[in-house]
Amino acid sequence: MEPVSAGLERLDAAAIVAALGAHAGEIQVEVVSSCGSTNTQLLEGEDRDVPCLLAAEHQSAGRGRHGRRWHAVPGAGICFSLRRRMRCAPRGLGGASLAAGVAVARALRAAGAPGIALKWPNDLLSPAGAKLGGILIETRVQRGGVVAVIGIGINYRAATDPRVRRRTASLEELVRPLPPRNLLIGRITCELLEVLESFDASGLALLRGEWESLHAHAGHRIRLRLADGSVVSGIHTGVADDGALRVRTREGVRALHSARVLSARPA
Repeated sequence: MEPVSAGLERLDAAAIVAALGAHAGEIQVEVVSSCGSTNTQLLEGEDRDVPCLLAAEHQSAGRGRHGRRWHAVPGAGICFSLRRRMRCAPRGLGGASLAAGVAVARALRAAGAPGIALKWPNDLLSPAGAKLGGILIETRVQRGGVVAVIGIGINYRAATDPRVRRRTASLEELVRPLPPRNLLIGRITCELLEVLESFDASGLALLRGEWESLHAHAGHRIRLRLADGSVVSGIHTGVADDGALRVRTREGVRALHSARVLSARPA
């Protein structure tokens, strides 16, 4: 593992707990210097009734959607996962990544980054459209219920990684002064806990309008590649209550549950 660069704030469980405020007694917090994946470690770890947060300086096998690798320079990123037992049925978790996106956008905007936008289904974008971070939600059935693990990855400081080939942004470029990582993790987690409580009770319905207001491609003409390799083009018309992206094509409105956005431009 590469060491954390000198002068960079180290992750600290006590500082994260302090940033949780009124939620501090509701969650267990752990910080590790390195692990394969915070999502995997929480999914395979001890089954607990209270939510658990695991933050890592470095992930050797960090993952994004569809098994893509998530690369972060040690000390320059925010990488953590939140494990929470859900009351809703597994089929009701389709819009959970959108709900989590609302929570992260709320926290980052409150921290001084008002232009943060969301890209369906799980990317965080800078005002200029560069990727700032991502969200990965994984679930597991345990003791007759559903456990969800929400993984958050955010570029905190600008750092060059030759393995990353797409245009990226960092909070360092967007927020002055830059809040401490521990504070941001705590604030994001507070929003996640509140959003997940709402999602558990009402699904995406109460959050859908807010997500659509944050969507970088609202009303745009978009091209998407489906799992079978085919391409769909049309006008984005919002999202359904189950998190599906609604696209108006020549054949009518389609609800897409799994696809990759290839391009987007104003209609």
